[in-house]
Amino acid sequence: MGVISLVRQFSVVLLAVALAPLFAGWIAQCRAWLQSRSAPPLVQPYRMLRKLFNKDVALAKDASPLFRATPYILFGTMVLAAAIIPSIATDLPFARVADAIALIGIFATARVFLSLAAMDIGTAFGTMGARRDMMVGFLAEPALLMVLFNAFLLSGSTALPSLVEAYSAHPLSMNPSLTFAAVAFVMVLLAENSRIPIDNPTTHLELTMIHEAMVLEYSARHLALVEWASDLKLFNYACIGFALFIPWGIATHGADGGLALLLAVAVLIVKLLLAGAALALVEALSAKLRIFRAPEYLAMAFLLAVLGLLVHILLGA
Repeated sequence: MGVISLVRQFSVVLLAVALAPLFAGWIAQCRAWLQSRSAPPLVQPYRMLRKLFNKDVALAKDASPLFRATPYILFGTMVLAAAIIPSIATDLPFARVADAIALIGIFATARVFLSLAAMDIGTAFGTMGARRDMMVGFLAEPALLMVLFNAFLLSGSTALPSLVEAYSAHPLSMNPSLTFAAVAFVMVLLAENSRIPIDNPTTHLELTMIHEAMVLEYSARHLALVEWASDLKLFNYACIGFALFIPWGIATHGADGGLALLLAVAVLIVKLLLAGAALALVEALSAKLRIFRAPEYLAMAFLLAVLGLLVHILLGA
């Protein structure tokens, strides 16, 4: 593992950490435009993070070390996920461990720690949000696994770089089974990132909150790290979707070093712009579901993923 490879890996991770709040700000802008509202500045998430980092932390007297450590664990797990997802190149040092099962485990670890921290203080809303989030995760993970298995049947490996490499050999091929998997993945992405129709990230109604209910007791730098980790999680899910369904532009093994990476960065930015606009459109056209309808929504995502799997196995398409 050379120094140049480590520098490239560090640069890719730093780029992901920097772009994540910008991606969230772009979605907020598009959503405001679609709803005929004044859009917030594109850099509003950065301003909010700077404001929170400059404040003093206020902790409940019953807060345990777990409550204090959870924001750092959340941010660390999302940075680790960003390091192993092939968002720009497939030959980076950490890309060799980019296994789909490991990624799901990383996301599950973050969810468990956030839920435990939400229940640590003992408030009613924190406990309610933790229970709802664990229910959503319990239903979303099987659907995500089926989506991943659907995609990995085409490459014969559970590693995301292998899928990108296999797809680059046949860039113009269309697989009908991936269409079902792509729709299921978008539904899981919305659920896992607490977006409409499962949750509303801008709500202030305590009885309808999921993610926001779990972070009510955090403040200052702790809240900044939690919100930054949330933005990075959405960015990571978007990059997983790009690697699974539209891996065009990702620098593969043997590509011309610096030029290929610069082109991959430009393509990634274009993909993020289009994906952010599409997510904002979905949210603008959707209404938040009642919490008791969430299982039906995620069951539909699971069935679509299974249907795609059956199309591939039975019809070979």
